[in-house]
Amino acid sequence: MMFPEYRPRRLRKTGAFRAMVRETTVSKDHLIYPIFVAPGKKLCQPIASMPGVFQMSVDTAVKEAREAYELGLPAVLLFGLPEKKDAKGSHAWIKSGVVQKAVSAIKKAVPDLMVITDVCLCEYTSHGHCGMLVKDKARGGDSVLIDNDATLELLQKVALSHARAGADMVAPSDMMDGRVGAIREALDENGYEQIPIMSYAVKYSSSFYGPFRDAAECAPQFGDRSSYQMDVANSREALREATLDMEEGADILMVKPGMPYLDIIGLLRQEFTLPIAAYQVSGEYAMIKAAAQNGWLDEKRVIHESLLCFRRAGADIIITYFAKDFAKSF
Repeated sequence: MMFPEYRPRRLRKTGAFRAMVRETTVSKDHLIYPIFVAPGKKLCQPIASMPGVFQMSVDTAVKEAREAYELGLPAVLLFGLPEKKDAKGSHAWIKSGVVQKAVSAIKKAVPDLMVITDVCLCEYTSHGHCGMLVKDKARGGDSVLIDNDATLELLQKVALSHARAGADMVAPSDMMDGRVGAIREALDENGYEQIPIMSYAVKYSSSFYGPFRDAAECAPQFGDRSSYQMDVANSREALREATLDMEEGADILMVKPGMPYLDIIGLLRQEFTLPIAAYQVSGEYAMIKAAAQNGWLDEKRVIHESLLCFRRAGADIIITYFAKDFAKSF
């Protein structure tokens, strides 16, 4: 039996019908808003490569967090810029650190807002790398390597200091092997079994991080991070890394960057039942902003479309500097 060619009815073009059959939606409930916290008072320092994003002192960050909450955003993600840097990044875990102060102040001012903290050392080390450095004995000590296992102990200290300050979730971004298991062990042994871990499980050695390194003042002083971040050419490695983090106790698996890696988000969504997060990173933000400022793109429409694409690919959570803009517009 031959069927006539199917032709969509005119009704499908109406807004009401399109809304009913839409497969994917995005709302502010899916978004996390990043905040950069720095020393000082009443600080709101613009970041040249990220228009509309600022380095903020604790008091200013509290106001920003309150505004995010009042806009209906469920969570913020804190990054810290310390007063001092050293080879170990010791200001990452001190009680008087900027992130620790910000967590306590935000939770006091806006108790229902979820406060997530980035757990890494790159912002705090004088060399800008995410771990402890040791001399490469195989090459006669003329070069240095990341000491993975020594770094794990420091990351445990950082995560614990954030939990003690009142963080609702920790997010290790360093990409050291075994760090999720080490942090989970440290949290559990100290009575923080309820603190979840959102792991930067699939973090590529990407060129899209440039503006973030301006914002967090954490560019490596030599070399790069390709020895511990993922090769941008690899996808099967993403499954291996995510599987290891899941087995070590991660509660959420993150893919970073976002838009160039929608295939990886989709790959993880098919493989895992854990929530999947995507980070719309600084370079993605800066490109959209620059194009919009030049009149080449409709910023509002592109923001919505890009976030919708993350959701369509399988992301449950999106970390984006556009979170406030989206919440104000949609």
